Amino acid sequence: MRLGLIGAGRWGRNYIRTITELDHVRLARLASRNPESASLVPAGCEISAAWRDVLDPSTIDGVIVATPPSLHAEMARAALDARLPVLVEKPLTLDVGEARALQKLVASRGGFVMVDHTHLFHPAFRKLKQLLPEFGPIRAIRSEAGNYGPFRPDVPVLWDWGAHDVAMCLDLVGVAPVEVQGRRLETRKLGGNRGEIVELNLRFPNLVVAEIRIGNMMSKRRWFMVQFDAAALIYDDLASSKLVLRRGSSPRLPEEGQGEAISITGELPLENVVREFALRIRSGTTDSSCLDFAVGVVEILSRCDWR
Repeated sequence: MRLGLIGAGRWGRNYIRTITELDHVRLARLASRNPESASLVPAGCEISAAWRDVLDPSTIDGVIVATPPSLHAEMARAALDARLPVLVEKPLTLDVGEARALQKLVASRGGFVMVDHTHLFHPAFRKLKQLLPEFGPIRAIRSEAGNYGPFRPDVPVLWDWGAHDVAMCLDLVGVAPVEVQGRRLETRKLGGNRGEIVELNLRFPNLVVAEIRIGNMMSKRRWFMVQFDAAALIYDDLASSKLVLRRGSSPRLPEEGQGEAISITGELPLENVVREFALRIRSGTTDSSCLDFAVGVVEILSRCDWR
């Protein structure tokens, strides 16, 4: 399976490493203007400075877009025009109109667009989802995620961090929220950059309420807790036990070492992303559910956005 990649920044380099380590896929083309890119890619990978040069279906079977989100819609549309399946980094776009236009394009003439909402591919999150029927209906969701940085001038905290948590909520609950609220808890200038702490509240039709706190000026954290009547499942990507079960109805915040560790498989989320993208390419699918889901995430973030 020959893959092309547009972008060799921090996340693009993660794709390069992942593709290199996987069987049955290879990186055939890379679009990058970084002169160091040649040292990053395997032998035989052709490097182009112009990203449109990569979109050649005679040399690749699918393309990955790992660029700033403001470029995603244009690049995804160009890949679809070239009849290439495309995997786009999250969020799909920063504009709900652009997202819906891509959705309309795929509905009218086919094609395949997949979006890398990375945590949906984490073995711990997938195990959490698998276990839901054992504990009854979801009563509430709480999550916190952040770090000190990164400070992205082109991507607000809401869209950078919030895309993950909104995607996880939407994937578990299965329906769009009927009410959304977003507000800044704190904001400040940090050496010319903008730091924010943001809170999101999503209320779903089945009375589930999700409380999300995200930011780029906090200590590093990434936990996602699903509360049931008499138990809670907690996915903590930074803990030694990535998924734990805590019995009881108390909505206490997660603490390292508390709860029953649940065994999960050991593959990395990005490995799952690339494998599943390759499988979709091989199957020749034009299933739009991946794109429809990603558009739903953009719609929710847009409803939360106060810009």
